[in-house]
Amino acid sequence: MVTEAVKALSAEEIAELCVRHTLYDWGAQTDLKPLPVVSAKGIYFHTADGRRFMDFNSQLMCVNAGHGDRRIIEAIQRQAEQLPYISPFMAHEARARLGAKLASLLPGDIDKVFFTLAGADANENAIKMARAVTGRPKILARYRSYHGSTGSAMQATGDPRRWPNEGPVGGVVHVLDPYHGIQRGWDTVEESLADLEETIQLEGPSTIAAFLLEPISGTNGILVPPDGYLQGVRALCDRYGILMICDEVMTGFGRTGRWFAVEHWGVVPDLITLAKGLTSSYVPLGAVGMRPHVAAYFDDHAFYGGLTYNSHPLACAAALGAIQAYEEDDMVGNSRRMGEVLSRHHRKLRERHPCVGATRSIGLFGCLELVRDRQTLEPLAPFNGTSPEMKAVTSALLEGGMHTFVRWNTIMTNPPLCITEEQLDEGFEILDSALEIGDRAVRD
Repeated sequence: MVTEAVKALSAEEIAELCVRHTLYDWGAQTDLKPLPVVSAKGIYFHTADGRRFMDFNSQLMCVNAGHGDRRIIEAIQRQAEQLPYISPFMAHEARARLGAKLASLLPGDIDKVFFTLAGADANENAIKMARAVTGRPKILARYRSYHGSTGSAMQATGDPRRWPNEGPVGGVVHVLDPYHGIQRGWDTVEESLADLEETIQLEGPSTIAAFLLEPISGTNGILVPPDGYLQGVRALCDRYGILMICDEVMTGFGRTGRWFAVEHWGVVPDLITLAKGLTSSYVPLGAVGMRPHVAAYFDDHAFYGGLTYNSHPLACAAALGAIQAYEEDDMVGNSRRMGEVLSRHHRKLRERHPCVGATRSIGLFGCLELVRDRQTLEPLAPFNGTSPEMKAVTSALLEGGMHTFVRWNTIMTNPPLCITEEQLDEGFEILDSALEIGDRAVRD
């Protein structure tokens, strides 16, 4: 038998066929120009036409270990050769080892996990668990939140991605964040917690199953809560018998300089949801971690949930490989150390560029917020919109060899956790140059 070599597609062919025959998410298809990526290593990826881009957002804040890590790749290869799939009703070694490893890493007394496919269905299942355990129907969530694009997770999402997807599902009550936007700034902890408690009382504590929140809001601006806020939320949940669900899909696995963001404030949620960095996104996998008092409910009550690919052997093996990489290279510590460097770069950009109205970061989780007016702090793009200036800044970043996440008036700075100080310097040089476009739009 003779096997003919398959001719590689050109950059133009890859992009054209993808757009013609596959539907892309979160946008109209007419003006799509996807990058035809063929390889990636470390903090860089390469396109079929020979261009190199610095990945300054870890793709979707998820390739925490960087691209092409052999430990993760080889873990997947070994598992594929031994047992590529088995039903989630079975037990297998990768599942056993990963469950035990996560129990040793997760905050407090969280020692049992339910494996899912991704972050959205991790949140779906956490909501389902909370309603089952408490017997209550409602879920509290925040407006500046994102929890996934499936049923209940999308209803819980607070930002405008919810609007086109709202339906009769209901059962979610949104509350304000401590942060009210660049122009109004932050509430005090006392004000924010008082507003939350008033909402709980008005809705009826006995009707609320859980409060689902990102410890640090991600795509809505890297909103690091003031000290005392998460502790106050924990106390209110305890007071009213409400389960606290922390969505650590984006913040987990070293992104903030700790294994999990809640550790910065010494808070242990009742349920914690994971994905993205769990496998460094080499293979899809999500998880719901639960404390013993939640897990105990399902000793005598069936949990009505699950999918064909839950606890997938390849995904569990990939997660073990990713955690091995994080530990062997101290990537969590590197995130903390490089986070200090990133924060210094943020401050320099704000000093140099009048279009930078605010910066926020914790570990390697950061963003720049651009403004049109330094006095009024008018954003350089409106809420849920863009502007010619923001589009021009985005184009300049790509032309400079950087790919990152630009949304509304924010630019994300979330590189892989393996980044070096020299690579951070390189990235911020590109940002420094692109921000000159934003400066020209600023009114004196």
